[in-house]
Amino acid sequence: MVTVPTYKINFQREHLDDETLLTLYRRILTPRMIEEKMLILLRQGQVSKWFSGIGQEAIAVGATSALLPDELVYTLHRNLGVFTVREVPLQRLFSQWQGKKNGFSKGRERSFHFGTLEYGIVGMISHLGPQLALADGSALAHKLSGEGRVSLAFSGEGGTSEGDFHEALNVAAVWDLPVIFLVENNGYGLSTPTNEQFRCEHIADKGKGYGMRSVILDGNNILEVYNSLSKIAEEMRENPHPVLVECKTFRMRGHEEASGVKYVPKELLEEWGAKDPVKQYESYLLEEGILSEEKIAAIRKEIKAEIDKSWQAVSKEPEIEPDTAEELADVYAPTPVHRPPSTVHAPSSEKRFIDAISDGLRQAMQQHDKLVLMGQDIAEYGGVFKITQGFVEEFGRGRVRNTPICESAIIGTALGLSLKGYKSMVEMQFADFVTCAFNQIVNNLAKLHYRWGVNADVVVRMPAGGGVGAGPFHSQSNEAWFAHTPGLKVVYPATPHDAKGLLLAAFEDPNPVLFFEHKALYRSLTEAVPDDYYTVEIGKARLARTGSQLSVITYGMGVHWALKVCEEEGIDADILDLRTLLPLDYEAIAETVKKTNRAILLHEDTMVGGIGGELSAWIAEHLFEHLDAPVLRAAGLDTPIPFAIPLEKNYMPVERFREQIRKLAAY
Repeated sequence: MVTVPTYKINFQREHLDDETLLTLYRRILTPRMIEEKMLILLRQGQVSKWFSGIGQEAIAVGATSALLPDELVYTLHRNLGVFTVREVPLQRLFSQWQGKKNGFSKGRERSFHFGTLEYGIVGMISHLGPQLALADGSALAHKLSGEGRVSLAFSGEGGTSEGDFHEALNVAAVWDLPVIFLVENNGYGLSTPTNEQFRCEHIADKGKGYGMRSVILDGNNILEVYNSLSKIAEEMRENPHPVLVECKTFRMRGHEEASGVKYVPKELLEEWGAKDPVKQYESYLLEEGILSEEKIAAIRKEIKAEIDKSWQAVSKEPEIEPDTAEELADVYAPTPVHRPPSTVHAPSSEKRFIDAISDGLRQAMQQHDKLVLMGQDIAEYGGVFKITQGFVEEFGRGRVRNTPICESAIIGTALGLSLKGYKSMVEMQFADFVTCAFNQIVNNLAKLHYRWGVNADVVVRMPAGGGVGAGPFHSQSNEAWFAHTPGLKVVYPATPHDAKGLLLAAFEDPNPVLFFEHKALYRSLTEAVPDDYYTVEIGKARLARTGSQLSVITYGMGVHWALKVCEEEGIDADILDLRTLLPLDYEAIAETVKKTNRAILLHEDTMVGGIGGELSAWIAEHLFEHLDAPVLRAAGLDTPIPFAIPLEKNYMPVERFREQIRKLAAY
């Protein structure tokens, strides 16, 4: 016997036929029944962790049902209904939760921390807010392509306190992007109630600050969610703009099962229990004569059979067996073969370092019609270093985009573009400012391919280094932060030729590339650079000078310091220009050390934590028997980089390098 609740949600079917109403019933019942199964398995110790969406199913189901199948949905912990509406096979879904090979992430992610573009779903990372900007990116792709599509990103009410929420909404509003930002306001961020999260009465009120349309929906009323979002999405497809949607609901269980709900007042649980979205909708359909108790029993039996069959199949799947070679191979997407410059009558011209970068960017834009450039002041102004001057006139504002000062959101937008087959370049005005986007880079860009096999086709240009009297926030050498992060590629050219070739290679590489450019080289270094399109292979070092007395291993500005000091000191040195810091060319390092039997590492970055420490350790571990002297290092002082020129010169490693190289040569 079906229990009819005393509280009644005001369902309005509007234009919906009986078949649609029944489809929505199946869709809202399926995730509830899966959860009930999972909670039993959790108590039996067969499932390790569970984030329950019981009480919130109407939002995920209604919203996803309102979208077109090829519109991307960016999910959170409690959006099981998105996966079931998109008809993700239950066996694969269960395999994912159990860490089996048949899942979507080869056992590398748990529960809903994954995505599948096959079903139009982009999974979360635990930091919650960053995925909102990815929705900006896919929406920008829709707008640039004129596709008439929207993106939808879920957020919890707690996540709206994060800076990423602000940045994503701000960018979407400024660029009129077709994104639905859907906030599931269930009253608590884990155990913290909304009155300790923000002071506005409704989350929807925040939309006003962005000049953004916002609406409030009853998140337990599946028809209100479905009908409202269907209309909103249709309007946005015709007239791209963002909308903030707040769905009022409640989480009937803990943040995750171990948390419990002891912090929730009993009367609040009772109040929202009476508003159960599944029971309420079921009761409505019974009253309308669309459902019967017999039909309910038949539907439940059918869903249960599918759940049980899928779970039994997963239970028979073997435990995953580690394969180290596969683990390492999946960190990066496969890269194309590089295109070297022609050696037959190849025209070249003298180019400054900065001109070589600009030339490379222009040719990349010509080569890749889906390449978008983004950064602060890079459009009409041409960027603070004028590298993109004239690009707007040639390629248009759609592809050369000034951005708000929202570094995190722009990196996220770049990643969202990649999910739709675009390439992007983000210019950090100064490498120092990348800290504002650190999470997006090291947790989203770097890990995406390893997690679920999707490319992060993004290049981040990083004007770095000192020597220009710019002080501690415009002169840092922060490449080592990223060389420590698997999944990123870190490139640092020392010459105009390599700057252009490596930059073009970075745009052909489907992996995220951090491209460091030493500012002091921009207008101080000139050489002949091929005029045609060519690439320099990422991950391959070069010998900047050959010698037999010792090996200097360095990169960027360090190459020029080494050339100058070795010439002045009369030292016959191999000078190895690493060019790429991740992945490192260990073969080239070994070759030069075996040749000279002495090595010194040189970089502008501070000594402690600098890449020289890693290289020194690797040489000591792998090449010890070839060494005739200790491995030495010369680096910047372990201080912030100062402003005053005499202090900055003292910070730089040049004179310490001179002392160390004398010591090494005489050892």
